[in-house]
Amino acid sequence: MPYDGRLLAGVTVLAAVVEAGTLSRAAVALGLTASGVSRAISRLEARVGVRLLERTTRSVRLTDEGRRFFDRVSPLLAGIEDAAVEASGSKGVVRGRLRVNVDPFFSRVVLAAEVARFLARYPEVSLDLIMRDAPGDLVADGFDLALRFGDPPAGGFVTRKLLETRVLTVASPAYIAAHGRPRHPAEVADHACIDFYEAASGRPFEWEFHRGSEVAPVKVAARLMVSDSGALLEACEAGAGVAQIFDLGTRHLIEAGRLVQLLPDWSDEVFPLYALYPARHYRPAKVRAFIDFCLAVIGPRAQSFTGPEGKD
Repeated sequence: MPYDGRLLAGVTVLAAVVEAGTLSRAAVALGLTASGVSRAISRLEARVGVRLLERTTRSVRLTDEGRRFFDRVSPLLAGIEDAAVEASGSKGVVRGRLRVNVDPFFSRVVLAAEVARFLARYPEVSLDLIMRDAPGDLVADGFDLALRFGDPPAGGFVTRKLLETRVLTVASPAYIAAHGRPRHPAEVADHACIDFYEAASGRPFEWEFHRGSEVAPVKVAARLMVSDSGALLEACEAGAGVAQIFDLGTRHLIEAGRLVQLLPDWSDEVFPLYALYPARHYRPAKVRAFIDFCLAVIGPRAQSFTGPEGKD
C-alpha cells in the first residue's frame, strides 16, 4: 500500500482534538483555524469511511468507531514521537507524555505522596497514572510501562523486578485488646478477618502463612471484604478485624503503633513488584527516569531486589 501522508496528518489532527477536547483549542495547539481542523477531520472520516467524532457547539467526543480507531492509532503516534526523539540525538532527554499502568495499591500507598517530586524534577514530562487491575495489552492501550505485584503474566513483555515485599498479618491495638491475638496461623480462622477482593482473578486473596519452607494455608470466613487498599488499612486501624497487608508502604503504621504485627515468625511470604515494558528495541529516557525514581522512593521503605531486565 503506498504511503499516504494525508492520512497521517489527519490522525495527528484527530489526536490533538481528542487531547484538547474542542476544535478551537486543538486549532490553537496546531496553529490552524477551527475550520481548518474541522475540514481535516472530515477528510479523515471520508478516508476511513466512518464518522469518528460527534460534534456539538461546545465540545466533541469520539464515536464508538472513533474510539476503536483512536485506540489503535494512538500508540503508533507515540512510537513515532519516540523514534523522532531518538533520531534527533536527544534520546537521553526526559520529556513527553508518560502513561503508566499502575497497581492501585502501589499508586495510592506509595506513589501518590511522591509524584510531585518527579514532576518537579522533569518539567517537560506529563504523567498519566492509570490504575488498572491487570496489565492488559500495553501497546494497544497506549501505555509506556506497567507496575504490577506478583509474577509477571506470560506475553511479549520485557520485565524487571524492582523489589520483593513481605506479607504481614496485622490488627489494631483496640482489636487485640478486645479479642486477643492468635498464637498460630490456624487460630486466625477464629478471628474477624478483612478479605481483599482481587479484581483480576474475581475472588479474594487466599490467606497463607510462610515460615521458611513451611506453608500454612488458612481458610477464613470474613464478614468484611474490600477492593480498595486504603479502605482495608482504615478498616483495620478502626478495629474491624485482622488483615494481611504488604510491608511496603505500611511499615510506618506499625512503627507508630497504629497497627500491630501478628505472628511475626510466619511472615516469610513475599510478593515481587515488576516493571513491565512493551517489547521495544530501546527504552525511552522518560521510562528509565520514572523507574529510577520509583526505585529511589521505595528504597527506604522495603528491602529491594533490583534485577536485570529480561524478556519474559
